[in-house]
Amino acid sequence: MEGTAFRQHGFFTAAQALDVGYSYQAQKYHADRGNWVRVDRGLFRLPNWPTSADDEYVRACLRLGRDAVISHETALAVHDLSDTNPARINVTVPGGRREQNGILSIHEGAVPPGDREDRDGWRVTTVERTLADVASSTSSQEHLTQAVREALANEVITPRRLRNRASGLSDRAALRLERAVSTAVEEIQ
Repeated sequence: MEGTAFRQHGFFTAAQALDVGYSYQAQKYHADRGNWVRVDRGLFRLPNWPTSADDEYVRACLRLGRDAVISHETALAVHDLSDTNPARINVTVPGGRREQNGILSIHEGAVPPGDREDRDGWRVTTVERTLADVASSTSSQEHLTQAVREALANEVITPRRLRNRASGLSDRAALRLERAVSTAVEEIQ
């Protein structure tokens, strides 16, 4: 259990504990004895584990399953693009999850391996996918343009890659992303 927890900032799910042989009775025993800290329903943490800025992302991904990926405005914040500070954690999951609460904003969709980066215990969309997601969202054009400008200035993406990505988006999202790229390129030069 410790190996899994170490890879996930000390967190692990009841299902993960069950997979390695801890029955639900054994899980309750360890939580009652203080060997494990119950963080949420079906989520535990090793005691005295140091907190980290990424803890909320680990918890969100563990709560929603192994295919959950931090995305949209939250991914902008992770990649340090724009001055976004989303009130909710944006997470993209494959179809079927409709859970909404005060902490999570869930987006339905698949995120293939090429569109995500694996972090310790959680995943985040790549810069390219993040900008495409934001272009498809209700975020302001100014917000999107600022993020694109910073990504291009930091050389983490190229205009060509963003324009190629735009061709696979809806007309509205493609237009928004193309406008952001054109404006950002003009401002950078």
